[in-house]
Amino acid sequence: MKIVRNYLYNMSYNLLILFTPLLTVPYISRVLHPVGVGINATTNSVITYFLLFGTVGITIYGNREIAFIRDDFKKRSRVFWEIEFLQIFTISVAYIFFLIFLFFEKQYKIYFFYQSFLIIAGAFDISWYFMGLEDFKKTVSRNAIIKILSVAATFLIVRNEQDVGKYILVLSLSQLLGNLTLWPYLRGNVEKPLVTFSGMFKHLKPSVMLFIPQIAMTVYLALNKTMLWKLDSVSASGFYDYSDKLIKLVLAIVTAIGTVMLPHIANLYAKKKLIKVKQYLYTSFDLVLAISIPLGLGIVAIATTLAPWFFGRNFTSVNSLLMIEAPVILFIGLSNVIGQQYLLPTNKTKEYTISVVLGAIVNIAINIPLIIVWGVKGAMVATVISEFCVTAYQLFVVRHEFRIGYFFKNIFIYLLSGGIMCTIVYFLNINMKISIFSLTGQIIVGVLIYIGFILVFQPDILNKISDLER
Repeated sequence: MKIVRNYLYNMSYNLLILFTPLLTVPYISRVLHPVGVGINATTNSVITYFLLFGTVGITIYGNREIAFIRDDFKKRSRVFWEIEFLQIFTISVAYIFFLIFLFFEKQYKIYFFYQSFLIIAGAFDISWYFMGLEDFKKTVSRNAIIKILSVAATFLIVRNEQDVGKYILVLSLSQLLGNLTLWPYLRGNVEKPLVTFSGMFKHLKPSVMLFIPQIAMTVYLALNKTMLWKLDSVSASGFYDYSDKLIKLVLAIVTAIGTVMLPHIANLYAKKKLIKVKQYLYTSFDLVLAISIPLGLGIVAIATTLAPWFFGRNFTSVNSLLMIEAPVILFIGLSNVIGQQYLLPTNKTKEYTISVVLGAIVNIAINIPLIIVWGVKGAMVATVISEFCVTAYQLFVVRHEFRIGYFFKNIFIYLLSGGIMCTIVYFLNINMKISIFSLTGQIIVGVLIYIGFILVFQPDILNKISDLER
């Protein structure tokens, strides 16, 4: 079945993303030190604002629109070119605003310029088209090759703490190259472009509606790092960035199903198969619970020795940040199911937007006082509370369309199994000597314990996964 195959493609790529930092992050943290890491994190967070402004929600909007009409070749071709030319136009406007910003910027000017290739890369990102077709093989294989090449370039080029600029260039140029490598696949997939201004700009308003929640989501990462830079230090921004990076890498395993399901559910919705849509949602929600709970508790269990071993002694404080941020894996996983897999594919953009904006407002309201009082730990607490609010509101919104209690039918099984696993692995973690072998052993033990208890308790997710193959 295409869903399972696409999930495996996405999962494979996410695992690649998960394992490549095992090589690069420990190396970069020791070579560039907290200040260098913080410079990259801080300048990248600012560039994110311009890139976000340039894409104006097109990535999600294009994915969904192509999914709606993917069986009509002529209409699909026309819509693709209209959206892509709109993307090139909006990115160009964003880059002009960036150049104005760069003219007045005094600190880190050259690093901002190096980061700006990420903005240019956004103009040529057509991954949304292939995702709308549910053709994940092309995007995954392309990204995997570029990821491996960027890892090799990092070791070859970045040699000391003066190479911050080179590191940023490796990351930004690899993104640009990766986006360009998808274009040859368009041959035979779309007709030659025939676009009018009216046809192009008719997509602006609906994409802007998805732009609003994307702005709000940026608050959870980019604004937090910017606030830490201004209210604490650039090193604090680096600590936050590394903790968040590791959490988001693990989270990618959970949210891979959402990326696959969005175009599939959008297509089902267009065909009025609403019962099937709800069936998928119940199964997907239970699956995310079964995966995200042990992953979050697993991070808590090994964080004490993972952070100093993985990032280096200068980043020892990251261990407590990982523990604080771990619940985000569950909250984002669940909001991904409701938001990305239901609200967006079924054109409930308003409800999705309100949920994300609510999280942003909560984040802004509590971020500054918490950072002032607790520093980087305060930023982590604010992130967790914000993500909880997003998930809670989305559950409130769909309470009349779904049986909320049925969503959480098996949660106690997952919590009990994960809690026992966490306790045992945490005991091993604080009592064993730090090494790659001991950490690997602890992870294997944790996986076996959790799976063992799941097989004993027999939650019905073991039977419901087959629903995704029908």
